Amino acid sequence: MAPRQIKMPVKKDAENEVEDVASQRMRPEIGRYLLQVDRQTKGSYKTSEAAQSAGLAIKTGHPIVKVSIYDTVDNSHTLGELPGAAS
Repeated sequence: MAPRQIKMPVKKDAENEVEDVASQRMRPEIGRYLLQVDRQTKGSYKTSEAAQSAGLAIKTGHPIVKVSIYDTVDNSHTLGELPGAAS
């Protein structure tokens, strides 16, 4: 029987490796206001007006989904609704 050659994986240098890789679990949050669609965070914004305009764009395209703006400092939710829509 012929001997097998085993190739060992090459080790990477820890100094050259960057640890700041964004994963699906830990997304970097940049802004104070989080845009949530059906309780899933879709983006973060620095101002409330920017988050509301992005939420309004989503709501006009898909009126069935629940769009809300979450303020991370005040820990409060604001629901996004279409203008002229009766609750």
